[in-house]
Amino acid sequence: MKIFCVGRNYSLHAKELGNDVPTEPVIFLKPETALLRTGHPFFIPPFSNEIHYETEVVLRICRVGKGISPEFALRYVDKVSVGIDFTARDLQDKLKSKGLPWEISKGFDGSAALGEWVDTENLNLDQLDFSLLLNNQNAQIGNTKDMLFSIANIISYISNFYTIKIGDLIYTGTPAGVAKVNPGDTLEAFLGQQRVLNMKIK
Repeated sequence: MKIFCVGRNYSLHAKELGNDVPTEPVIFLKPETALLRTGHPFFIPPFSNEIHYETEVVLRICRVGKGISPEFALRYVDKVSVGIDFTARDLQDKLKSKGLPWEISKGFDGSAALGEWVDTENLNLDQLDFSLLLNNQNAQIGNTKDMLFSIANIISYISNFYTIKIGDLIYTGTPAGVAKVNPGDTLEAFLGQQRVLNMKIK
């Protein structure tokens, strides 16, 4: 299983971190050991003092594909959820300042929280509302219509470089509003009005 992630896919998020708005998808990967299922707590790792949440719509791939045209790309998704791309922001900033790869700030164990799956059959993937509550307060609100690169285009782009396989996941990017988590926090993520993720920070 591969976990693909899209960086800077919402312009306001790119700007809040002082990054340029990309002209093509920014892709990175997390290892399988990053996966953290809903209900399991997230433990703040000892190597970071600034872990940020990034709430994202997550896709599950249901077919094998390579070089997929955007017009056929949505056929490769059968489930959708909301997940959290946990990021060691202090470590990421340090590595970026040195021009070094920053995968360890994104791909550490437990950094890819994943909610419960929802069938895509009756959903418009280009207009999905999603949100995050931090300690019962609104923290992030997004809609996939605001993506710089649509879900179909993301799948197509990734498949130019990687063969996608059944069970692969794609984290599609986060809107503005990322912030630090602290021990004792509770995170709840929603797809529309349906709560799909509930977890504690420890």
